[in-house]
Amino acid sequence: MALRDTHVTLAHGGGGQAMRDLIDEVFAAVFQPPGMEDQARLAPGALAEAGARLALTTDAFVVTPLEFPGGDIGKLAVCGTVNDLAVGGARPLWLSAAFIIEEGTEVALLRRLVATMAEEARAAGVRIVTGDTKVVGRGAADGVFITTTGVGVIPAGREVSTGQVRPGDVVIVNGVLGDHGACILAARGDLMLSTDLVSDCAALGHLMEAVLAAAPGVRAARDATRGGIAAVLNEIAGVAGVGIEIDEAAVPLRDEVRGVCEILGLDPLYLANEGRLVLFVPEDEAGAALAAMRTLPEGAGAVVIGRAVAAHPGQVRMRTLFGGSRIVDMLVGEQLPRIC
Repeated sequence: MALRDTHVTLAHGGGGQAMRDLIDEVFAAVFQPPGMEDQARLAPGALAEAGARLALTTDAFVVTPLEFPGGDIGKLAVCGTVNDLAVGGARPLWLSAAFIIEEGTEVALLRRLVATMAEEARAAGVRIVTGDTKVVGRGAADGVFITTTGVGVIPAGREVSTGQVRPGDVVIVNGVLGDHGACILAARGDLMLSTDLVSDCAALGHLMEAVLAAAPGVRAARDATRGGIAAVLNEIAGVAGVGIEIDEAAVPLRDEVRGVCEILGLDPLYLANEGRLVLFVPEDEAGAALAAMRTLPEGAGAVVIGRAVAAHPGQVRMRTLFGGSRIVDMLVGEQLPRIC
């Protein structure tokens, strides 16, 4: 083993032997990319089907703390990029990963993050095929930042996009909401909160494939990350030109998440999720979509929370537990920074 350093130094980003040792032993040995060049040559067979299209997405990930109950920034990076491809109807295939590493970061921490990324990529059926590393001085970053780019293929005839949502479509989520945001808040330790919450961070590619096989008429899907389901629903309402109505009694939340929000004066509809999607399905396919989702662990808690309507286009409203109605607007400012 050539890499004996316990912490990253500026030499590991200098282009010499120290950098080569870091890349070889911490990254390449785990990811096993095809070759050690600055680009990946992707197999053309993925586009062999007539009418298939490429899908491309890119994400930058920052979170404090870097490791948290249920995951770490490495798992977040893989799952987040896979999910952005999957909710657009693509089958995720390849990822690139770029690391910004602060001087002084423990090499053991890097190894744990990389191991998590490799494990998540295998489970999601994708390969990490190329990447980059940069080392910056102390104080110039917050431990580790990761940027991932994902490439997938959309099969011929598959159209999943926000603009397709129509009045009458049913709104489905695949499980309890707000776990990631509340978990990160508790994990930071600033507020002396003690909970058993675990992040919902998960790759949803297999779940989307199951849903699309059972309910090919799926209109749109989005992963509810920063801004929570409130942000996603408002964006969809605006683009599709429909109103959206959700039922507070149907929104699935853990008691611990409700408690954290009540203590801190937060609205759980705006809490981040990293393994939750919001799905719009024609009413006649909603039952099939729910049944398919519930066959997988990531969709075991799938429920209907509302529907798209012709009234109040561009606006999201919620029927409250008290029988009234309130507007669910876009978040102004931020509830919780450095979340994903």
